[in-house]
Amino acid sequence: MLEVTELDVVYGRTRAVKGVDLRVGAGEIVTVLGANGAGKTSLLRALHGAVRPAGGRVVFDGRDLTAQSPAARVTSGMVLVPEGRQIFVSMTVHENLLMGAYLRRDGREAADFDAIYDRFPNLASRKYASASSLSGGEQQMLAIGRALVARPRLVMLDEPSLGLSPLFVERLFGLLRELNDDGIGILLVEQNTAMALEIASRGYVLELGKVVLEDSADALSSNTQLTEAYLGGESLPETSGA
Repeated sequence: MLEVTELDVVYGRTRAVKGVDLRVGAGEIVTVLGANGAGKTSLLRALHGAVRPAGGRVVFDGRDLTAQSPAARVTSGMVLVPEGRQIFVSMTVHENLLMGAYLRRDGREAADFDAIYDRFPNLASRKYASASSLSGGEQQMLAIGRALVARPRLVMLDEPSLGLSPLFVERLFGLLRELNDDGIGILLVEQNTAMALEIASRGYVLELGKVVLEDSADALSSNTQLTEAYLGGESLPETSGA
């Protein structure tokens, strides 16, 4: 479904993403791991179209989206849930969901709003409340709901568990499983390595903008070098490709 080839992201003199190859199959959960500053957010921003890559290609369902706008990518079926949620706190819950449907013209938006409220009863009960009044976990659910209203086939999430209570983290990962069971592909950047690998089928490890390891989630979970890297040990050895 998603094929990323030799992707480069450059900010001034800083090369934040260096020749990254990555793929996500239809209905697959893939996680991207790495320490702070590894280039994970820059990678997602380039895939979303918020940053123009300095090189490489982003192909989704056989269509080259490398030079396309974020709106074109959303229309194609790729949606980003950004780090920090970035909901519109001056708007109501429902107005935030309306923003997720701003590109739709199929006339079925109302049914999808109802489905979101069925999935997130906490949001339904506060439909006309200010989004600023929601808890951190509820705001994350709103951000995901806003993404789902666009009817994506691939949802990219940047650190969705950041700042959430353990209870909401469990609910979040349960939700991601449910979405995947519904046929939605997921590309997950996540600080909670153990839980990310528990739900993913494959994973990539970024270090200083490069993919240094790619493997099945089971193999990565048992990889002592990965564990050492996250505990402050030596860097992972660079592989020949993703």
